[in-house]
Amino acid sequence: MIGEKGKAENMSDWKKYKDHVRETSPIIGNDIDEVEEISAIVGAMIEQRHNLELSQRELAQLCGIPHSSVARIESGKTTPNLSTLLKIFNKLGLSFSVQPTVNISRPIK
Repeated sequence: MIGEKGKAENMSDWKKYKDHVRETSPIIGNDIDEVEEISAIVGAMIEQRHNLELSQRELAQLCGIPHSSVARIESGKTTPNLSTLLKIFNKLGLSFSVQPTVNISRPIK
């Protein structure tokens, strides 16, 4: 079992590795960021489903989508489209928040 110190060191190592990847390959660095963002969204979905004591099948029925869709989203086998994610989040009592990630005065070209 890894103690808190080991956990912090592993997190630091992962951050250092990601920083290294971003410096050497910005495209792969962006891919890592995207995967982490999707993982955080799906993780929140799973956590809330568990908090509400819903099975994947029950959530799927509430949303009017196939059970297999919920299972594939939660396992990371598919990335949900926005409309499906909104259906699921709505039934779970979750919401999205949109905020700027950088200060820009004009659209990026």
